[in-house]
Amino acid sequence: MSRRPAAARRTATWFRVAAALEATTWLGLLIGMAVKYVGGGEGGVTVFGPIHGVVVLGYVAATLWAASVFGWGGRTVWKALLASVPPLGSVVFERWATRTGRLPERPRRTR
Repeated sequence: MSRRPAAARRTATWFRVAAALEATTWLGLLIGMAVKYVGGGEGGVTVFGPIHGVVVLGYVAATLWAASVFGWGGRTVWKALLASVPPLGSVVFERWATRTGRLPERPRRTR
C-alpha cells in the first residue's frame, strides 16, 4: 500500500473507473458485433471499436500505475491485464483485488 493514503485512494478510483469503462465499451462492441452479423449494419462496430481500443490502452496504463502504487507482483499484473480479454473481466478483477486487499476498499459515503 502506498505511504500516501490520498494518492492511493486516487489511484484506486482511477483504476476502478478504467475497469468499468473497459467493461462497458467491451459490451458495446459485442452488441455492435451482434447487430452487424444479424444484418443491422456496421454502425455499432464502427463506433465502439475505436472507443474500446482507446479505453483498453487506458486500462493497461491504469493497471501499470496501480501496480506501481500498490506493489503488485507479476502474477497480479498479469491477471489484471488478462482480465481485459473476456467481457466484464476487468470488473471481476477489480472486485477480486479489493476483496483480497490488493486494492483499497472504496471509501464509505457519509450523509
